[in-house]
Amino acid sequence: MNQDNRQTATYTADREIVTTRIFDAPPERVFAAWSSAAHLERWWGPRGFTTTTHSFDFRVGGGWDLTMHGPDGTDYRNRLTYEEIVPGQRIVYSLKGGIDGVPAHSVSTVTFLALGERTSLTMRMVFRSAAQRDAVVAKYDAVEGGKQTLARLGEQLGVVAREQPELRMSRVFDAPRRLVFAAWSTPEYLSRWFTPAPLTTENCEVDLRTGGVFRLVMRTPDGLEFPMDARFTVVVPEERIEFAAQVHGGLSVYTRVSMREHEGKTILDVQQLYSHEGDATRGAHEGWTSTLEQLAAFLPVLVASR
Repeated sequence: MNQDNRQTATYTADREIVTTRIFDAPPERVFAAWSSAAHLERWWGPRGFTTTTHSFDFRVGGGWDLTMHGPDGTDYRNRLTYEEIVPGQRIVYSLKGGIDGVPAHSVSTVTFLALGERTSLTMRMVFRSAAQRDAVVAKYDAVEGGKQTLARLGEQLGVVAREQPELRMSRVFDAPRRLVFAAWSTPEYLSRWFTPAPLTTENCEVDLRTGGVFRLVMRTPDGLEFPMDARFTVVVPEERIEFAAQVHGGLSVYTRVSMREHEGKTILDVQQLYSHEGDATRGAHEGWTSTLEQLAAFLPVLVASR
């Protein structure tokens, strides 16, 4: 962590604690550190704490059941329930624990803001009352604890970078870049090629602009459905498309697609970063090979229609 990284911990309302830190890593990498129990256990909690995971399901409606072990041997059982997940941008979760036997409840919103290749992370905890917030601060020193927790996160980002699964592929298409980009532009086009065979695409929704939605359902021949809920984070027409997605099994995926034109042909590069290993990552290379084959077959149809 560079010395110019900054952090603050301030109250923004009488029921809130807000902690902010700037990390020397892009948002998708910082986000990945929140999306796997293996990563979370390495940095969650103030210095001296360790964490045991009882169950973990990183999806909206899922949760993280854990016990934090204090340096004095005291155990703190907690349950996080994920209310909202926008890969690379935002996580909202409710937290239930206990203060002297009285259930505590807060809702935390974690936002990831890109600063070039760096990330400003803000963690806002909102309690039910000022008294409850003050009790957490007095008993657990929550302001300092938040600062130490994010400091530990910063120290683990190098581990995340080394362990984060990644895919890279390239393909040359015999079509100009404007048509390759156009193939991403409508549900009708994407439904023809994006989902790898033998799966088919259902309920496709595409708003090809920065901040636009990208949703679809992949259906197997025997009727199983795998939804993808994504948002475009970067769209530079005819040059670059990036989107962050939440897919089956709580897997978060960040995809970069770049396009370069050479002598009337298009060189397309795909990079995908995954929050953790899973069925989707193990089949990613085969799946993208099929997808790009289908795009190659679709492009002459698109050329003819133009």
